[in-house]
Parts: sequence; structure tokens; C-alpha cells
Amino acid sequence: MTSTVHSPLAAILPEVASFLSRPVSHLIDGQNVPSASGESFTTFNPCDGESLAQVSFGGTEDVNRAVSAARRALDGPWGRMSPSQRSKILWRVGDLLEERLEEIALVEALDNGKPLAYARLVDVPLAADWFRYMAGWPTKLEGSTIPVSAVATPGDYFAYTVREPVGVVAAVVAWNFPLLLAAWKLSPALAAGNTVILKPAEQTPLSAALLGEILRDAGVPDGVVNIVQGDGENVGAVLAAHPGVDKISFTGSTEVGRKIVAAARGNLKKVTLELGGKSPNVVFADADIDAAIEGAANAIFFNQGEACEAGSRLYVQSKVYDRVVEGVAKIASEMKVGDSLAPDTQMGPLVSEQQLNTVLGYLESGRSEGATAVTGGRRKGDVGYFVEPTVLVDTKPSMRVVKEEIFGPVVTAMPFNDVDDIIRTANDTNYGLAAAVWTSDVSKAHNVASKLKAGTVWINSYHILDPALPFGGYKQSGWGREHGAAVLDAYTETKTVILNKG
Repeated sequence: MTSTVHSPLAAILPEVASFLSRPVSHLIDGQNVPSASGESFTTFNPCDGESLAQVSFGGTEDVNRAVSAARRALDGPWGRMSPSQRSKILWRVGDLLEERLEEIALVEALDNGKPLAYARLVDVPLAADWFRYMAGWPTKLEGSTIPVSAVATPGDYFAYTVREPVGVVAAVVAWNFPLLLAAWKLSPALAAGNTVILKPAEQTPLSAALLGEILRDAGVPDGVVNIVQGDGENVGAVLAAHPGVDKISFTGSTEVGRKIVAAARGNLKKVTLELGGKSPNVVFADADIDAAIEGAANAIFFNQGEACEAGSRLYVQSKVYDRVVEGVAKIASEMKVGDSLAPDTQMGPLVSEQQLNTVLGYLESGRSEGATAVTGGRRKGDVGYFVEPTVLVDTKPSMRVVKEEIFGPVVTAMPFNDVDDIIRTANDTNYGLAAAVWTSDVSKAHNVASKLKAGTVWINSYHILDPALPFGGYKQSGWGREHGAAVLDAYTETKTVILNKG
């Protein structure tokens, strides 16, 4: 397998070749700057393990400069800008993302490993959709008037509320949807009038640099969005603990989420967390079985299984268990796993060698505990970070592959009979991000959905997300909600004002 940097598609996009040939810097106060330390790190192409780009390695001094720039912009041009002006800028970001779709999608596929076709159809267009949706909100962040009734002469008082930006926001995103997750954080934060320091994942830093260019071209003033590249220890942890940061919004693992909470205690900064999942996907015998099979495969194998809401626990009513497992396994065995840029690729490599080893470790754990791979279960090839799409049976609730988030293309399948039993089993997890129910019985669908402890429940579908739909988790899957009107509560403060009319 040859390096995809020299693929035919890359050759017809000279701007991508030029971008990859030069160092990727931080964006601080509107300027591309190297790290204060002069250090950099290498990002790798998951398809072949070869180096892809050199990226500035941030540290405390870089974070301090970014926070100071964000504070100046908050108190300066951004804070004085009208809501209508902010709306126009956010809409323009969406336009520019679409104009540069091919370039950004190619960089995202090279850096993350996801199929180029999916980056074109999902990541970039949805990022544009999120900015456009949030562009409607700056002019609609309203307060209210509230009657005062608990005083002797209530008519003497006039009370109202206003919504104000939280302030300087640190946004730390994961590597599975680098551009889209950045859009999820930046668009509502900016709509509410905040300024932001974005820390991309060190495994996938490249699309954030392109997004920084787009934000400047769209008219975002200097310092409003700053991007500091680097790892969790030297950048993420510093942001979480920084006294100049008013809020941190994090997407990533539950383990790191706990560290974020601990670090944020110093100035009691506001925290929202979108964390891990081990989502149950429940198929009843009365479902459209062909649709459920296709949906179950999509639930786990989309984006190489590197999705926090992936349907990694498949529960099928015993009457149709064999048929569903056979169908999902057939789809898995026939999937085209290969180079991200190949037009027929349906599943690319995992993001990194570390993630490859993590998933292979879980597969070995499953085998040692008695699980059987109906299909898959191994690394694919010896170049790049590819894993076969895997369906595991003979699994038990106590197994690590059933209890822990694998974050790869591995689904555990188990039969069930009783509705009450499957609800208890589905909820028997530390996580509560998402779930799905497949049935033709509408009453059953709503009854089961009401009892599942999950932030999102899909019925006869999976992976349906929209800028207007709140998304987040119960239990250890996080705090707060992304998207829709709900997310704006995370990026605004409500101020109550009481006037004595006398």
C-alpha cells in the first residue's frame, strides 16, 4: 500500500499537497505562530503509518497567550459586535466550508483514516449545517420579564432576565470526527458571544488548521477563536486548570472526563462533557428484520466503530437471533476495508497504532473469556491500522468486550426473550449515551424507549443526528447537552435584574 499523499486525488489538489508540506502552527490572536518552545510533533497517515505533517507542540506559554488573546477579544471587538453581525459571520463559515469541501474532506480522510466518501458526505457538509443552524441563534437569545410577588408591595418592582456569554471557553475535542466536533463546540459558543481556545486531538490536528483559515476569511476578529495544537497533558490539562478560562467543553473518553473535572475545580469553571458509550441496540422479533440487520451493521461499523454512540451491544429476540446475527456477519464479511481514498472503501483504518493495539487487546480478551468471532476478529494486513469488522457471539454480561467501550468495529451479540429482562440488561452499564429499538409495535417502541437510560433513543433507525436535536448522555456518558436550544444553556449565563420603581 503506497502513501496516500501521492495518490491521484492528492495530485489534482495542489493546495492539499502544499498544506501538508509546510509546518502546521497554532492560531493565536489571528496569527499562525509556532510553539514558544520551538517543539513540534508528527501526525501519521493511518492507512500506511507514514508521516503526514509536522505540527507545533503546544505548552503552557502558548495556552497563556491564547487565553489572553481570547480575553482581549471578548472585551473588545467581539463583545461589541451586534448579534446580527455574528449571525452573518457564522453563516459565512458554513458557505466557506462548502466551497472548500474537497480539500477539507481529503485532509480529514488522510489524517483520520475515515473513507473520503464519508468525509465528503458527512463530516464537511454537517459541519457547515451546524454553523448555519447556530447562525440563527444570536438574534434570538432572549430574556424574560418576571412578576415579583414575594414582597409587601410587588408592584413597586420590575424584574427581568438577560442572557450573557459565559466568557472564555476552552473546547477540547476527540479524534473520531475532528472537524465536525470542532463545529459542534465553536458554533454555539460563538453564537452566544463567547471567545474560544480550541484544542484539537493530537492524532488528528489538521482539519482544525483549515477551519482556522476559514474562520478568519469569514470575518471572525483576531483572538475570538484560537487554536493550540498539542497533547492532553501539555495543552488540555493546562486549559482545564487555567484561571483565565471560564468554561471547558470536552468530548472524549470518560476516563479523561474525570481528569477534566478534577482540573477544573480551581476556579470552579463550568464544565460540559460528552463522554463514552456502550450503547444497546435492541431488535424485537416483530421488527422489519432486513432493515434491522442493515441498521445494526451501520450502528457499529460506521466510521470504523469509532463513534461514542456506536451500537456496540446487539440484543436480538431469540426467535430471530440467528437470522440477524447471520445477516450482520454477512455485511461485515463483505465490507470493503481499505485505503481511505479508494472510491469503493466502506471502512478505513483505525486512527492510530495505539488505537489498533487497544482494539486488538479487546479481541484477545474476548477470545480468552470464551467469545467467538462469527466473522472478523483479527488485524487486516500488516500495513496501516486496519481491523476486520467483527461480530462476537457466546458473550456474557461479565466480559470486558460487553462492559467496556472498545471504540472499534466490534459488536457483541446476545439473545433475549422477555421485554422487562432486556430493559434491565440494556441499562446494566455505567454508560447512557444512546440506544436503539427495532420493532413494528409503536406502543412497545415508546414503552421501551421511556425505560432506557440513554440521552438518545432511536426507533427503527440509528446515527440520526441534527443540529436541532439535543445530544448527550446519562450516567457516566457525560454532563449537559450538545446541539439545539439546549446547548445554549451551556454557553450563556442568566442575569436577573430587579428595579425598584419607587
